[in-house]
This record gives sequence, C-alpha cells and structure tokens, in this order.
Amino acid sequence: MLKKSSLVGLIFASLSVFMWGITFVSTKYLLRSFSAFEILVLRFFLAYLGLWILRPKSLHLEDKKNEIYFALAGFSGVTAYQFMENMAISYTSASNVSIIVSICPIFTAIFSQIFLKEKHLTPTFLLGFLLAIFGIALVSFNGVVILHLSPKGDLLALGAAVLWGVYSVCVSKINALGLDSIQATRRIFLWALLFMIPIGLFSIMTLGTFPVSTPDFKIPGISLLLDSEFNHFRFLNPLNWLNLAFLGLGASAFCFAAWNIACERLGTVRATVGIYLIPVVTIIFAFFALGENISLMGAIGAVITIAGLFVSEIKKDD
Repeated sequence: MLKKSSLVGLIFASLSVFMWGITFVSTKYLLRSFSAFEILVLRFFLAYLGLWILRPKSLHLEDKKNEIYFALAGFSGVTAYQFMENMAISYTSASNVSIIVSICPIFTAIFSQIFLKEKHLTPTFLLGFLLAIFGIALVSFNGVVILHLSPKGDLLALGAAVLWGVYSVCVSKINALGLDSIQATRRIFLWALLFMIPIGLFSIMTLGTFPVSTPDFKIPGISLLLDSEFNHFRFLNPLNWLNLAFLGLGASAFCFAAWNIACERLGTVRATVGIYLIPVVTIIFAFFALGENISLMGAIGAVITIAGLFVSEIKKDD
C-alpha cells in the first residue's frame, strides 16, 4: 500500500503529466498567431503572476549560494527547454517531439547518478525504459502518423530532453532546502523570465519588430510582432487567451509547483518516469477534443508504455 506522502506525490505527478500532455495541442494552436518566443514569455509571465497571487510573500534564502540552483533550473527547465520545445513543434511534427522529449527520464537518471550519487541505472530500469520508448513509438505513430524526420526540429527536441535532466537535478537540490514549493517555483520562473530578456533583445536587433503583411504568413520562432492590426486580431481571439491561460496558469504555475512536490515525495527519477505517459495523454486528448481515431496499434502502444513504467519501478532487494 502506498504511503500518504507517496500517494500525494503520485496524484500531483499524474495531474502534471495529464496537463503537460495537452500542451502540445495548445502550443500547436497558438503557433498560428504567436512566435515560439512570444508564447514562452506570455506563458511564464502569467505563471509568475499566478504564483504571486497564491503566495504573495518573498522567498528568503539563508545561504545565497543556493541561488545558483534556481538560476540553473530557470534556464534549463523553463527558458531553454520550453523555447526549444516550442521551436521543435514549429519545425517538425508534434508526434516526433513527444517521442523524443519523452526520453527525459533516462537523462534524469544519468545526471542523478553522476551529480547526486543516486544509483538508478539498473537492468530493470533500462528494460522498462526500452519498453516504454517502444510503446510511445506505437502510440505516437498511431497507425496513421508517418515519421517525418526533420533534423533541426528533432535535434531541438533532443536538446530539450537533455535539459530537463539538468532541471530535475536542480529541483532535487532545491527540494533538499525544505522551502515552500510555490515560492521556490516562482523564484525559478523569475530567473527564467530574466533569461528571456537577452532573447528578446536579440530578436529586436536582428529581426526588428517584424511587421505582418498577411494573416497566414510563417511566423519566425524568435520574433516580436508589433503590427497593430495583427495584434488586434490575435489578442481579441478568446481561444488564444484560453490556451495561454491553460499554458500559463495550469500547465506552468500549477504543474511546475505540483511537479516539485511530486519529485520531493516520490524521488526525482521515480516521478520523471511518468513523463513516458505524456504522448499517451496527447493521443487520448486528441481523440476526444479533435476527433482523431485511436488505432489498435495506438492502444497496444499505450499498454506497452504503462508496462514499461511498472518494469522500471522494479527494484532489486539489497
């Protein structure tokens, strides 16, 4: 039977995985009206405000040297990871991105073993990893999706997966400080927003404000669009605001805080293994929200993915 603390961690991890599985659909929709960078800024600005409303108190660190963990977490898990994922979705299919990003747990396990001296790379963990990846491939292809390799997009997604491993190690260090989870997550987002400033300045210097000539043009990933007519069009679209609110308040403010709690209660590697399920959630959500069919291959893939999760959790008695 699960302990109460583990059950709480499992619930928060499950909610995070479910909501993160939907973000691919929301991001894909928003990329019609916003650049990858604009989505990044708007999403985490809303997330930061939401966390301030929930916990309007400043976070004070006894040892200022620990600030490096928040800065590194903000850069690796938010600014760089989310930007690279958004860019990857704009270059290649969401299925490709979901498959590649889902290998985050193996990088988390490797970095945890190197930097935290935790031993996770057991034969059963690796077997579970391989089973889950195979299941994810079946789910993502779903019998109809054709793997379309786009080196630029796929490499961006792979880089994002590596960065999430770095972020997970930083979260372990932050959790060890015993701080309030909401305040700690907000501090991470603050650093992330600060790291976004150089990207915005680079965009202005290289691309300018990028005026819009037609409503169906291809929006560059690193760009700021200040065309008044186009801004009026996109910011008055209620579906744009609905998706931004979901990404900012739900998938970022709530999920990142919930994920930190899950990592604290379950352990970083054990919680991160749940990321295997994100493509499964994406396919299921697309079925109900978009009417996309789930093939027999997709159903079998879901079962294999879940089986891989259980196998990776098997621990050899000392």
